[in-house]
Amino acid sequence: MGKTIRLTMAQAVAHFLKVQMTIVDGKKVPIFGGVWAIFGHGNVAGIGEALYQVREELTTYRAHNEQGMAHAAIAYAKANFRTRFMACTSSIGPGALNMVTAAGVAHVNRIPVLFLPGDVFANRAPDPVLQQIEDFGDGTVSANDAFRSVSRSFDRITRPEQIISALKRAMQVLTDPLDCGPVTLSLCQDVQAEAFDYPESLFDEKVWTTRRPQPDADELANAIALIQASQKPVIVAGGGVLYSQATKELAAFAEAHGLPVVVTQAGKSAINETHPLALGSVGVTGTSAANAIAEETDLVIAVGTRCQDFTTGSWALFKNDSLKMIGLNIAAYDAVKHDSHPLVTDAREGLKALSVGLSGWRAPAALVEKAAVEKKVWMEAADRAMATTNAALPSDAQVIGAVARTLGGENTTVLCAAGGLPGELHKLWPATAPGSYHMEYGFSCMGYEIAGGLGAKMAHPERDVVVMVGDGSYMMMNSEIATSVMLGLKLNIVVLDNRGYGCINRLQMGTGGANFNNLLKDSYYEVMPEIDFRAHAESMGAIAVKVASIAELEQAIADSKKNDRTSVFVIDTDPLVTTEAGGHWWDVAVPEVSPREQVNEARKAYVEARAAQRIG
Repeated sequence: MGKTIRLTMAQAVAHFLKVQMTIVDGKKVPIFGGVWAIFGHGNVAGIGEALYQVREELTTYRAHNEQGMAHAAIAYAKANFRTRFMACTSSIGPGALNMVTAAGVAHVNRIPVLFLPGDVFANRAPDPVLQQIEDFGDGTVSANDAFRSVSRSFDRITRPEQIISALKRAMQVLTDPLDCGPVTLSLCQDVQAEAFDYPESLFDEKVWTTRRPQPDADELANAIALIQASQKPVIVAGGGVLYSQATKELAAFAEAHGLPVVVTQAGKSAINETHPLALGSVGVTGTSAANAIAEETDLVIAVGTRCQDFTTGSWALFKNDSLKMIGLNIAAYDAVKHDSHPLVTDAREGLKALSVGLSGWRAPAALVEKAAVEKKVWMEAADRAMATTNAALPSDAQVIGAVARTLGGENTTVLCAAGGLPGELHKLWPATAPGSYHMEYGFSCMGYEIAGGLGAKMAHPERDVVVMVGDGSYMMMNSEIATSVMLGLKLNIVVLDNRGYGCINRLQMGTGGANFNNLLKDSYYEVMPEIDFRAHAESMGAIAVKVASIAELEQAIADSKKNDRTSVFVIDTDPLVTTEAGGHWWDVAVPEVSPREQVNEARKAYVEARAAQRIG
């Protein structure tokens, strides 16, 4: 038997995490970028004490909200293209449950994060302990069971030796390109403090690298034959291209074979949008150029995308009766969606293998010619949408234009998550470098924005991070402004105040509904609040300014470049105006019957639109 070292279970966790390594740009670095912690009675004495012992090798960060710190951890992993990630620990009860929403974000988006919530006493001696959820029919249930449905792997540690196998399984999931996602190790608080003679080998340094499965020969041959037989193929690039770090291979593949490239929300920045073959965003929030090509395509080459409804226009976008799809994806689950022909492989390796097999083949020249015409039309429309205005209330698009003109570029990352801004940014933001566009739109979680911006800045402190957030999301979660100031990590936060939930208000109107409970003026209130976002941001240590026009916004952003800490820019915007060009129908069910004639008319249009939907 090998040598052992006597540690508490929590100490074993801390010592294990600090020696997990990876290779980034040829250099060996810790795979954990740190641990986020908000301590309470369920983790302060166990994990808290253990993290203190390793604080020089594994940094512990203090946050102001458990959901916020988890969003920061998720954004950190996303900005690192999943090569590095973080852990988050909380107490039991509300602290743990605050992280569940973020776990949903990580699960949907396939992002690695390690959750270490405290749990009840395994020995049950003090039951019910403070904050304990009591299930009248199942004594093994705790609040942490809520993590089960939003974790790729879940384990509850009720004995100290169980952590040995649990940690190894956790690392396999966190680093596996197929299984990648959130892992929850629920740590019973008494067991955190219990000691065990752990094998010293558990704490040997281990280097984790990216696994790149090669394509199956038969699937590859079938995909090559389908491409060679197509007349109007198009590449739909998803987040898997970025996570595989296959952006160079994507561009080379498109160039070699004359293939237009359109991008999903997660895939935006996978190709430089100034590239002649890059047509921008596709689907519900797509450009007119991308959607014009997608509507006529006879072959979709879906690379690293899960084909969610915004990408496919609720499966009504692709209108060619001869349509076929190739699902190039590391996950067979995604590769076979909607009768796709699977090519289960790493994105980078799959694109290289396809290009070799297609040597000498190019799509018909007419396809590239049409793409160029459609792109020119779109770029002119986008320029008009983002042009400077003297309107009292500018549109979101005009604000985006101002930000792009003053802070855009390869060294800038724009970050957003929910509301109307994702649609406008997807269409309009000029993404030119991998990672320059960071959107959480798998779960579209309001409140991700500011905390996510912090995580993105931690991943790449040399980059300018621009957070664009509506007043609705700002009100849901803003506390990590204070954390960014505390850590000396400057964010540029643009708050677009349309006085309510403007995006959903427009959707409500579009489905025939009355203006109700979305904009503040249409909600029940005794006193209409006058929220001073500038003063609020200043109270948390940021430098903030309220501007009255697009010109003032551009000047304020230019002036802020000398600021030494997080800067917040507040501007009032029009809640009703959105970019007319581009876009596609989205399936939002409209009531079959209603006393409102507007709803009945919207229902007729809905039924007509559904006729184009592909089922199966």
